[in-house]
Amino acid sequence: MTTAQTKSSDPASDRPASESALALTSWLISLVRNHDNGSLAELRRPRVRKEPHYRAIWYSPTDDAEQREVYEQVAFLFAVYHQGRSKPTPGYGSLGEAARRIGGGVKRGPDDPGAARLVDRIVSSRRIPWRHLQHAVARLRACDRQPPSWAHLADDLSRWHDRKARVSYEWALAFHEPPRKGPPQTSPAADTNQKGPTT
Repeated sequence: MTTAQTKSSDPASDRPASESALALTSWLISLVRNHDNGSLAELRRPRVRKEPHYRAIWYSPTDDAEQREVYEQVAFLFAVYHQGRSKPTPGYGSLGEAARRIGGGVKRGPDDPGAARLVDRIVSSRRIPWRHLQHAVARLRACDRQPPSWAHLADDLSRWHDRKARVSYEWALAFHEPPRKGPPQTSPAADTNQKGPTT
């Protein structure tokens, strides 16, 4: 396997987030820490742009309209998740990993039919599925589960149309595959054919 193949198969959550996405997340977290409920409420009203919307757009690394929309919409999703919360969370994992946390009781993630349908709708969409993403964030909030990493979400959505990035495929994989637990361990007694290193 080449280095390029190894890098592309790394889950999004294993890759470092971009500086612009981290800066956006840091600003959003400061709104919750500083109890700036007015700005958070404005961000939850995406149809009427006010100062907080332009501030979110300002963190976009480019002037591309779609890129700017990603930053504005991630700020909206953050505000939806944090409505009524006094402690901010940067989240963790990709959206696929976060969706594994949706559900109640023993039925979570792929075992929860609603979560499975929601992820299927998200990953099968050619356009960025903002309405379904909002529903996923609302479900995580209702279940009192951690959201995805906001920084990684901004980066993933920025690469949504990049076929090489395969964002929707990575999200589906993270949702449906069992969590990674590291390489399988074999006991020395069970592995009698082990050879030493060769040079």
